[in-house]
Amino acid sequence: MHFQIAVAGTGYVGLVTGVCLAYKGHNVTCVDIDEQKIQLMQSGVSPIYEDDLKELMAQNEERLAYTTDYHSAYRLADVIFIGVGTPERSDGSANLSFVFTVAKQIAHSIEKDCLVVVKSTVPIGTNDKVEMLIRKELRHPVRVEVASNPEFLAQGTAVRDTLYANRIVIGAESQWASNILQEVYTDYQLPMVITNRRSAEMIKYASNDFLALKISYINEIANLCDIIGADVTKVAEGMGLDSRIGSQFLQAGIGYGGSCFPKDTKALHWMGNLYDYELKTVKAAIEVNELQKIKLIKKARKHYASMEGITVAVLGLTFKPGTDDLREAPSLQIIPMLLEDGAVVQAWDPVGTENFLKKNITPVHYAKTPEEALTGADLCLILTEWPQVKQLTPSVFLETMRHPVVLDGRNCFPLHTMDSSGVIYESIGRPPVRPATPSLDGNS
Repeated sequence: MHFQIAVAGTGYVGLVTGVCLAYKGHNVTCVDIDEQKIQLMQSGVSPIYEDDLKELMAQNEERLAYTTDYHSAYRLADVIFIGVGTPERSDGSANLSFVFTVAKQIAHSIEKDCLVVVKSTVPIGTNDKVEMLIRKELRHPVRVEVASNPEFLAQGTAVRDTLYANRIVIGAESQWASNILQEVYTDYQLPMVITNRRSAEMIKYASNDFLALKISYINEIANLCDIIGADVTKVAEGMGLDSRIGSQFLQAGIGYGGSCFPKDTKALHWMGNLYDYELKTVKAAIEVNELQKIKLIKKARKHYASMEGITVAVLGLTFKPGTDDLREAPSLQIIPMLLEDGAVVQAWDPVGTENFLKKNITPVHYAKTPEEALTGADLCLILTEWPQVKQLTPSVFLETMRHPVVLDGRNCFPLHTMDSSGVIYESIGRPPVRPATPSLDGNS
């Protein structure tokens, strides 16, 4: 059975959800308050950079509509997904104002029985509040229930993560709501976890925070490896072969970023404090991650006591490859620190430059290629493991840079490729590689 579906929000969660549901045969109307975004999507352009998304939008355009008119979109919908943002407040809690605004709009618009599905990541108990609010604000005598259906997509692989997920989590308080949502996902043919709403909400936070814990843990191990001379990549390999641990999320680096892990760890920690219970492991993961972001700055200061007049090539601005998202990206902390210390910054990113320009962090020279960013540089900081970066050879650094000092925050290169190359190469949790003869002047 195919449904008439509306999706509130056209960010990474909302738009990907809507397009994938259309791909599975449902008729989907995507709703957003941003007229410019709606016009872009109506012309076939995705407002976000995400692999395969634009192509799926084109393939399923006959089942997709985009509008700012929420009333017409919600009025006769069978199912309405809420996929709006829940940004972090200054105290670490989740800002639910967008979710509650949409809930009121739904209550004022629906004219038939309807299932409302909260896709946004929300604190435990939020679905209960959304249902109470909708029923209080209802304008027509219809049946409406709220179900929790958290997303588990990663930016850069969001379409694949949605269509071929490890599981679909459905949190419902009635068989009616559960049956509808199971029917929506019938064509996905994926494992389903059926539970109540609060358990579903907790599954999302517990999953994301556990992955954040793994990242912060391996980064702590990497930091100790730096001190004692061990190789964290071999440590992670040895750990990952244990099926109880697994190899995923054991890649050491300069910390996690994006729209999920930073926000969700802080939100769950805040929630625990609300009930006078401190999640000590989650708190530690947050603290480790914040310090990890500036790891390369500390390494850089060992090479240059002063950054004044030093030309620094920054390769990668986004928090990970495959996305143009800058949220919580290390570049947002590292580049201002370099500029404040008097460095000249030459940055490159294949898709993130436009969003970085909006941050008004100046002055930065934006290069069209990694080689252009490296030209004349005294120092190179690798912040994102883009394929174009991983394809660079030691000769590129030697031929373009004034001083070939490369500090790799994502462990892009095997150590043996840099060994005896003449490049001064330091990464995270691995022994440094230095040329036989120092190549730096007295400023190092």
